[in-house]
Amino acid sequence: MRKNWSFLLVFLLLMLYLRRQLTLSLTPDGLALLSFKSAVDGGGFDAFSDWNDGDSTPCSWNGVSCMNISGDPDPRVVGISVAGKNLRGYIPSELGTLLYLRRLNLHSNDLYGPIPEPLFNASSLHSLFLYGNNLSGPLPPSICNIPRLQNLDLSNNSLSGPLPVGLKNCKKLQRLVLADNDFSGGIPGGIWPEMENLVQLDLSSNELNGTIPEEFGQLKSLSGTLNLSHNHLFGEIPKSLGDLPVEVSFDLKSNNLSGEIPQMGSFSNQGPTAFLDNPFLCGFPLKKPCYNSTQSSPADGTQATAHPSRTYPKKGLSTGLIVLISAADVAAIALIGLVVVYIYWKKKDSNSCSCAGKGKLGGHGKEHTCIFPCLVGKSSRAGGEDDSEMEDPEKTDREEGGEGDLVAIDKGFTFELDELLRASAYVLGKSSLGIVYKVVLGNGVPVAVRRLGEGGQQLYKEFVAEVQAIGRVKHPNIVRLRAYYWALDEKLLISDFISNGNLATALRGRSGQPSSSLSWATRLRIAKGTARGLAYLHECSPRKFVHEAIKPSNILLDNDFQPYISDFGLNRLISITGSNPSSSGGFIGGALPYLKSVHSDMTNSYQAPEARVPGIKPNQRWDVYSFGVVLLELITGKSPELSPTTSTSIEVPDLVKWARKGFQEEVPLSDMMDPALIQEVHAKKEVLSAFHIALACTEADPEIRPRMKNVAENLERVGL
Repeated sequence: MRKNWSFLLVFLLLMLYLRRQLTLSLTPDGLALLSFKSAVDGGGFDAFSDWNDGDSTPCSWNGVSCMNISGDPDPRVVGISVAGKNLRGYIPSELGTLLYLRRLNLHSNDLYGPIPEPLFNASSLHSLFLYGNNLSGPLPPSICNIPRLQNLDLSNNSLSGPLPVGLKNCKKLQRLVLADNDFSGGIPGGIWPEMENLVQLDLSSNELNGTIPEEFGQLKSLSGTLNLSHNHLFGEIPKSLGDLPVEVSFDLKSNNLSGEIPQMGSFSNQGPTAFLDNPFLCGFPLKKPCYNSTQSSPADGTQATAHPSRTYPKKGLSTGLIVLISAADVAAIALIGLVVVYIYWKKKDSNSCSCAGKGKLGGHGKEHTCIFPCLVGKSSRAGGEDDSEMEDPEKTDREEGGEGDLVAIDKGFTFELDELLRASAYVLGKSSLGIVYKVVLGNGVPVAVRRLGEGGQQLYKEFVAEVQAIGRVKHPNIVRLRAYYWALDEKLLISDFISNGNLATALRGRSGQPSSSLSWATRLRIAKGTARGLAYLHECSPRKFVHEAIKPSNILLDNDFQPYISDFGLNRLISITGSNPSSSGGFIGGALPYLKSVHSDMTNSYQAPEARVPGIKPNQRWDVYSFGVVLLELITGKSPELSPTTSTSIEVPDLVKWARKGFQEEVPLSDMMDPALIQEVHAKKEVLSAFHIALACTEADPEIRPRMKNVAENLERVGL
C-alpha cells in the first residue's frame, strides 16, 4: 500500500513538472523569432539580449509587438522592428510562419543572401522595410501574393534581374521603392494601371533600359516624385506623364532620353533639374532649344551625334529702328501716365470716401462712409465657369488696372455692386491681411467678405485663374466662394457666411478655456466631415489643392455643428497680391473675430515636421499630419497651441509626442481622453479607433502616413 502511495506521489509530481514545462514553453511565434536570432552570425547581438527561449511569449522582447487575436489563446506577433543594429546574417524562411505579422522592419543592417520566398506566406504583411542591407538575387515573383501589402522598400541592396510582371497583383501597394539596386531589363508595361493606389514609385539608380511606359500616366494616385533617374532609359518622354497629378515631380535625369520635352499638364510644374544629363533632350525648361531637325538617339539607346543641318535665327533689328521704337514707347508711357493722373484726381474730387476706410462701417446719414471705400466700377457679372469673358486670357488695360469688376462665380448668386456698398456690415476680424466683414445683402442673405489688402503685384490673370479654381470647388464640407472683386487698390473675396464660429472656439471658447459642450457624437461628426472635405480637396478638386493650414480656426461650424473647411488656396492668392500669408487667421466665412491672440504669436503646432523646413514644396502629406493633430485635440481636449497663461488644463507643448508616449506606456484611455467624454462609456471603443487613426496620420515619416482618402474611409467605419 505504501508502495502504491509512493508511486502515486511521484506520478503527481511528474505531472506538475510537465504541466509547468508546457506552461513555460515558447509559443510558435516565439520559436520563429528565435530562428531569426540564430540566423544572425555577427554584429548587433545586443539587439537580442532579452530574446530568451525560457519565456512563454515573445511579446516583451525588444523590437517585437503583439496583439490579442480573437479566438486565439496566445497573443500573436504583429510587428518586428530591429533596424540599424548592424546585424550580419540572413533572413530565415521561418518568419513566413508568422501569419499575423503586419510590419517587418529590418532596414539599415548588413543582412545578405536572397529574400526567401516562404517569407510571403505571412499573409497579413502590409509593410516590408528591408532597405540598406546587402540582399541579393531576384525580386521573388510571389511577393504580390500578400493581399494587403502597402509599403515595399527594398532600396540600397544588391538585388538584380528584371522587374517581375507579377507586380501588377500588388493591388493595394502604395509605396514601391526599389532604388539603388542592380535591376536590369526594361520597365514592364501593362502592370501600372492595376496599381491604382500607388502614391510613390522610385526605380532610380538601377541598370534599367528601354523606354518609359505610356501607362505611367495612369497612376492617378501618385504624389511626391516619380523617380526614374540614373538608369539607361532611352526614347522620347511619353506625353501621358502630363496626365499625372499636378503635385507630382519628375526625376528623369542621367538617362539617354531624347526629343522635345512635352509642354502640357504636369510638365509645366517641372524644373530643369528633372531632365539634366540627357544629352538628346531639348526644349523648356532646359536651356537647349529644339531646332527644325530634331536631335535624337538610336532606338537602342547608344550614343549618337546631332544632325548637322540646323536652322539658326535671322539677324536682329537694326540700331536705328530700335531707337525709334524706344522713343515711341517713352512717348506712349508718358501719355498714359498723364491720363492716369487726370482720372485719379477727377475721382478723388468726386468721391467722398477715403481709401483708408476710416469712419463707421455701414453708417448712414451724416456719418455715412463707404463699407469698402475704394470700390468703383461696374456691377457684378454672373456667369461662373461658362462666362467666356471671365475665361478670356486677353484682358484690356482697363480691366487689369482700372475701375475694377465685381464678378459672381456662381450663376445663382448674383447681386449688384451698389447693393454690396449699401449693405449693413460689421467687422469679423482684422489682421495684417486686411479686414473681414459680415455683410447682409438686401435679400437678407449674409456673406463674408475678405479684403486681401491694397497694392501688391498686379497679376490679374493669375489672380482670376486661381479664384476660378477655388470657385469650382463644390463640397458640402467646404466653404463656397461666391464672387470676387479686383482693382488695383482693392481685392475682395465674397464667400458663404458660416453662422456658428469655428472649431477652436467650440473646443476652448473665446477665453481659451476648455469647453465641455461638445459630445463625442458631435466631435466624431466634425472629424468625419472635415476628413471628407479634405479628401475631396486632395483627390477630386480641379487643382487637387494642398491646404497647408489645417487647424481648428480654419474649420468652421454651422448651427448643426457640420464642419466647413475654409481658407484653402489662400496662400497662393496672397502671394499673387503681394500680401504676407504668415498671419492667416481663418476668417473666410467665419462668424467670430480673429483678432491678435495667442494663436497668431505661436509656432503652428499643427504643421508637419517637414513643413517647418524652409524651401520645401508643400504636399498633401502635410495636411494629413495637421488633420491628425486636430483629431487628437478632439479626442484629448488638449491643444498643442495653449500656453500656461491661457488654460487651466495641463500644458502639452507637443501633443503628438504626448499621445504616442501615453500609448507606449499603456496609459489608460480614460487618462488620455477629454474628461468631458468619460461619461460616454459606450463611445470608448470608438474613441480608441479614432486614436489609432490620429496616430497613423501623425507619423513622423511622411511616406508612412495614409492618404486622406483612406483616413476618411476609416473614420466613416467608426461608430457603425
